Amino acid sequence: MITTTHTRRLAFVVAALALLAIVCVCSVKFGVRSISTDDAINALLGHSDTTEQAAALKRIPRTVLGIVIGAALAVAGTTMQAVTRNPLADPGIFGVLSGASLAVVIGITFFSMSGAVITMIVAVIGSAAAAVFVYTVGSLGRGGATPLKLALAGAATTAALSSLVSAILLPRIDVMDKFRFWQIGGVGGAEWDRMSMAAPFLGIGFVVVLAMTTGLNALALGDDVATSLGENVLRTRIVASIGAVILCGVATALAGPIAFVGLVVPHITRMVVGTDHRWLVPCSALAGAVLIVAADTFGRVITRPSEIAVGIIMPLIGAPLFIWIIRRQKVKEL
Repeated sequence: MITTTHTRRLAFVVAALALLAIVCVCSVKFGVRSISTDDAINALLGHSDTTEQAAALKRIPRTVLGIVIGAALAVAGTTMQAVTRNPLADPGIFGVLSGASLAVVIGITFFSMSGAVITMIVAVIGSAAAAVFVYTVGSLGRGGATPLKLALAGAATTAALSSLVSAILLPRIDVMDKFRFWQIGGVGGAEWDRMSMAAPFLGIGFVVVLAMTTGLNALALGDDVATSLGENVLRTRIVASIGAVILCGVATALAGPIAFVGLVVPHITRMVVGTDHRWLVPCSALAGAVLIVAADTFGRVITRPSEIAVGIIMPLIGAPLFIWIIRRQKVKEL
């Protein structure tokens, strides 16, 4: 028997896939030079028979990177919220994005680091170090790692790490010029080579999180109940966190720190598909992909022939959405 919840989930998947197809066509169609919808669709199918199709074909890597980054950050945020049972958990708020940024900047500035693979590895290490630090600080004192303490520890850590990044870059004009656009966060510098190198890391991250979805459902019931159901709580938290950190670190290495995706997308998706992470994780990936590609396209359209990076657009979209979510939750509680 098909339940209402199951129908709603299937409808969400179909709608998200349709929206993703539409925003992908728009992403290829719009830019400094607008291209017809037919040429955009033909370019997505791999054709380059005309000048317009050839121009559209060059926008495909950017579109693909937007899909990948949106899915990775959304899944990372969903996982962090489940692991910490904190609705405010997000790679940006918890300092994970800033940790990756600081690690990459230190590697490039002081160790002349180069190469896509080593950059991704260093970003993952920085993300992991920041996540461990925030969780450790948030766990101190009475009550352990409460949502409020984790959020405060994350906000303070993000501010401190961001200041360190600025302090390192400001005296070094050459490095700052090279990475100032990366710091803002965007998908304009998409390259097939870098994405192909990132694919194995991202694949591992997605597989790890998907493998932990049943365990994440158990964690939502509380540690005691999860343990009574036979779930190894510590192992689930560690393994799921590793998957989230990999996704976040690699996404930051590819596109720079992009905030609000991992915070807003899980909340919106949860309203429709419910709290079952077997559905929530893949649906969040779809919604995150739609959001980033749409935001990037919007940033290219509103200021043509120039553009606004998606790292700037996302707070403008994410902040009002998050305020709406908070107000909606308060109304429900009343």
